[in-house]
Amino acid sequence: MISRDRIVQAFLDLVAIDSPSGEEDAIAAELERRLRALGLPAAQDAAGNVLARLEGAGAPLLLSAHMDTVEPGRGIKPRWDGPDIIRSDGTTILGADNKAGCAVILEVLQSLIEDGGPHRAVEVAISRGEEVGLVGAANMDYSRITAKVAIVIDSGGPPSSIQGQAPYHYVYDIEVHGRSAHAGLEPEKGIPAVTIAAEIVAGLPQGRLDDETTGNVGIIRGGLVRNAVPDYCLVQGEFRSMVEEKVETLARGARRHIEAVQARHPGARIEASVRMAYPGYRLEPGDPAADLLYPVLRSLGFEPNPHPVGGGTDGNVFRGHGIAAVVIGRGGYNQHTKDEYLVIPEMLDCARVVEAAVRTLPG
Repeated sequence: MISRDRIVQAFLDLVAIDSPSGEEDAIAAELERRLRALGLPAAQDAAGNVLARLEGAGAPLLLSAHMDTVEPGRGIKPRWDGPDIIRSDGTTILGADNKAGCAVILEVLQSLIEDGGPHRAVEVAISRGEEVGLVGAANMDYSRITAKVAIVIDSGGPPSSIQGQAPYHYVYDIEVHGRSAHAGLEPEKGIPAVTIAAEIVAGLPQGRLDDETTGNVGIIRGGLVRNAVPDYCLVQGEFRSMVEEKVETLARGARRHIEAVQARHPGARIEASVRMAYPGYRLEPGDPAADLLYPVLRSLGFEPNPHPVGGGTDGNVFRGHGIAAVVIGRGGYNQHTKDEYLVIPEMLDCARVVEAAVRTLPG
């Protein structure tokens, strides 16, 4: 049986461990320790993701969350706001995104083991670097994952809040190599990389392009001193769209634009990579993940509420590897802010839904 006291304590224990993206060693070790204490063969893959398996009947179900948090996320001091809400103290995030998801997985496994009874085999994948571009999921050792359906516990709101559509995401890295020169004595000998990069940026779509599509230049970095013609500039950005054809059109247009700028500046060298970071998806009727989860939600009194979101999760990456993933809420709100809070009854509901899904044996 899902235990309120146990899942809350697990959450509080996990948020006490600092784990900003790129600094997940301590939390990974703790998660691995806890999974091993439950009797699961748990280990980290080469990318540092924590993977484990609980044997059961039939095809396995993958349960996934991520262990990293955004900044400011060091020295988190949770505060109770009444009997059912935990907040940060206002100086940091809380870390419900996504320590609540990790706590749900641990509690579901412990409940399954204690209560006994038939259940599906469970594979666990707790990723690193989700908040900085789904890095852990992108580099996960998929040879150790056999599940074809996944529940990703990484959305806000109750478990009925489902990410029903997520965008296709392209990223670009553009490096402009020019030639340095003294800006006051002989600027004509230089090839200004920053100026050429600005020409590139001016031709890249940005902002809200339509209801389904966005573009953004996120980083421009170049030059060292005020009085030297800069010989290098880096531009990084992205395109997102719910429609694959639209984002592919933007990517092709960006490549053509960069080629045209290069042709106008033969003395410079422009190196550009425009590539898909992860595929989008839409939960359609007949999707294996929806077919598993929706009846479970309804059996527990919840009406599934699939809706589009503008960001990606590990679920996008899993789908790119042929794993039908559904992303559900785990009771958190105002994530990525100092006003983040966790509704304990909704985290418990999430655990009950996930456990019921695991106990739904394949037909």
